[in-house]
Amino acid sequence: MGGVSKKSSKKPGTFLSELAPYTGALLKERMREQFAALCYRMRPDRGLFEVLLVTSRESGRWIIPKGWPMTGKKPHEVAAIEAFEEAGVRGKAKKRPFGYFTYLKVLDNGQRAPCCVQVHLLDVEEISDSFREKGQRISEWVSCVEAARRVREPELKGLFLSMQRTLLP
Repeated sequence: MGGVSKKSSKKPGTFLSELAPYTGALLKERMREQFAALCYRMRPDRGLFEVLLVTSRESGRWIIPKGWPMTGKKPHEVAAIEAFEEAGVRGKAKKRPFGYFTYLKVLDNGQRAPCCVQVHLLDVEEISDSFREKGQRISEWVSCVEAARRVREPELKGLFLSMQRTLLP
């Protein structure tokens, strides 16, 4: 995925300046809802706390697993399903949201839709070698600080930094 290195080299502030032309859409359009898993683990072999990032299929930017609501599923269940489909991880997702972030989703028709993502912590217990989107994404375990550095969305950066402060001694 050649887009990964290109996207990660963007200057700070670029994300917000890209949003500026879509201010009207953000205020007028219906905010769409998604659910995400902020996956974490403690590495007993090294005593390190890590979080999981995956790349998006389209742009190669670093994100967390997320998806649209599913009929009959609660938000934390959707987050857990998406974590497995996108990264092959299973674990216990917290029912209570850890936080929220917003972004503009590029739809199949090329239009941009404002999305509010409800984020649920997921304590990873198992990593599978076989999952739906294997080979379509890159996944990597990193520190909260490194995750905050890699993602573009300011509110998501804040969630990683908040996690660093609240969950680590």
